[in-house]
Amino acid sequence: MSEVQEQAKGRLTTRTVAMPGDTNPAGDIFGGWVVSQMDIAAGICAGQRAQSRVVTVALDGMSFIRPVKVGDILGVYTRVESVGRTSMNILVQAWVRRGRIGHREKVTEGMFKFVAIDDNGKSTPIPREEDLPDYVNQGFDD
Repeated sequence: MSEVQEQAKGRLTTRTVAMPGDTNPAGDIFGGWVVSQMDIAAGICAGQRAQSRVVTVALDGMSFIRPVKVGDILGVYTRVESVGRTSMNILVQAWVRRGRIGHREKVTEGMFKFVAIDDNGKSTPIPREEDLPDYVNQGFDD
């Protein structure tokens, strides 16, 4: 019987190694560090889509599934879920490779909401998808 393996949703946006200095008192990687990595990746995704500065305004539906361990490679995947006039929702999933090259598993996911802002910190309209430069939808693989 074959097991159906879940696939990451979105594009790999960032990757980093969990280090001993990022642990909580129980010896696992501190949840706040994981959320910080997710916010960084979501900000990259949102800023690219908005073609402007963006700020995080909400985090909805965050769920921690498994702990992150020292030495795990944390890969953060992002996908634009919806775009409004000045805000957007970014689905963010964090996956690890255990033992640097070993077993891969999802450790957490959440929905991050961003607002596009101008140089004065005021909300600004997000361009329509058809008005975006070609590189916005090409990702970081090239």
